[in-house]
Amino acid sequence: MRTPQQRSERVKLRRGVGFLGMTLVLPGSAQIAAGNKRIGRIALRTWIALWALLLVLGLGAVVWRSAVVGLFTDAAVLVVLQVLLVVLGLGWGLLFIDAWRLGRPPELARRHRLGFAAMSGVLVLVVVGGLVASASIVSSQRSLMTSVFAGGGETKAQAGRYNILLLGGDAGKGRTGLRPDSLTVASIDAETGRTVLISLPRNMEDVPFPEGSPMHEKFPKGYGCKDHSCMLNAVYTYASTHPGIYPDSVKDPGVQATKEAVEGAIGLKINYYAMVDMKGFEALVDAVGGIRIDVNRRIPIGGGHAKLYGYVEKGKNQLLDGRSALWFARSRSDSSDYDRMARQKCVMTAMLKQLDPVTVLTNFNQIASAGKEIVETDIPPRKIDTLMELALKAKEKPISSVAFIPPVIYPGSPDFPKMHQMVATKIAKAEAKDNPSPAPTATEQPTTVPAGESGSSASPSPSSSKKKTRKSTATLKPGQQTEDLGSVCAAS
Repeated sequence: MRTPQQRSERVKLRRGVGFLGMTLVLPGSAQIAAGNKRIGRIALRTWIALWALLLVLGLGAVVWRSAVVGLFTDAAVLVVLQVLLVVLGLGWGLLFIDAWRLGRPPELARRHRLGFAAMSGVLVLVVVGGLVASASIVSSQRSLMTSVFAGGGETKAQAGRYNILLLGGDAGKGRTGLRPDSLTVASIDAETGRTVLISLPRNMEDVPFPEGSPMHEKFPKGYGCKDHSCMLNAVYTYASTHPGIYPDSVKDPGVQATKEAVEGAIGLKINYYAMVDMKGFEALVDAVGGIRIDVNRRIPIGGGHAKLYGYVEKGKNQLLDGRSALWFARSRSDSSDYDRMARQKCVMTAMLKQLDPVTVLTNFNQIASAGKEIVETDIPPRKIDTLMELALKAKEKPISSVAFIPPVIYPGSPDFPKMHQMVATKIAKAEAKDNPSPAPTATEQPTTVPAGESGSSASPSPSSSKKKTRKSTATLKPGQQTEDLGSVCAAS
């Protein structure tokens, strides 16, 4: 049998713990029961209003997801949300402290005081810390929006597609300026998200520019020179180091010239570009916990003119960290540029398929930090919701692939009209999978840009009839022009 004093001590402890529990579940309810009722009512009404707002946003995310995503990519909204989370955290913490006071700690038994104080302190730290951490995530999101997504691209879909140029920047030692180490266009259906990846060899010569381009005036017969150094990946450096070619309104002449060169090569108008340097890519892969890829053979880490540090080992479903994924994508030792282009597509496909909302949310600060390593992009914040929606759709569909490799296309003397036709045919096939009506022929496909307009050069490049001495001996491998990259990227 407990003594009256023991029963009194337990009642007082239950009362104090009860106030803490009430504050955790319904902030302000403890104050209404035993404290300042006015403060309690304000806190409780605020709590109910916040839950109502969350319910509305949750329903909005189901019914009108793009609008909700757009709301949380607006810099002004993010500032308000960040301040709100900090204020909410501090206010909730003060309510816990007041609930501890209402529990009358001096009246508790000596053996109960320390535990009660510790419980109160833990709740304050967890609640306040959690909301401040959420504010930190919002801050990272706002910083990412303002520092990376500068805008300026073509926001209208081109013949029902968004064409995004993905550049891997390589500003290594001994190089003059930055040169894109990889160039890939992701052509995405604006309705279905079905995607075609188009790889361009970095050593492609005589690339034509659209007639309205300043580079077309400089190189009316295409970007070529006698020593064969005028290659596609050198367009960026040339435009960047020759001021005056583009007007001052062009933020990055190198990227603009590269976009126009790619448009002339494949016959598609580029909506946006995103350029990531090598360290940025490595950090991004590490931020999401690595990616899983089938590695068909040992890929050297280093090698060639550099020191050989090791290998990305052969195996199915290998988990690669940032460094291994980077070398898997860019290693040139013991392989051709065409092998490398295929591996880069496999990496892009793996990241698209494996990134999910939970991974992104739980690693957001690291992802945002890695995202700032993107040199630049002209995707505006208001289009992120559209592209995210398309990315979710693309995850569920096979990704088609086009690669301009020998013997179909030689980078030293490319047949650009043929390249245009290859792209148009592949896109027509991809669109036909979502359209029960007969697919248009390549010549009818509207995704190619007519001659004289930005993004194309209908006339063949003079280089197509030239005989160049630098022709690659690589041959077209099975799967390079594929309807499903998954079959190419799977381990044999």
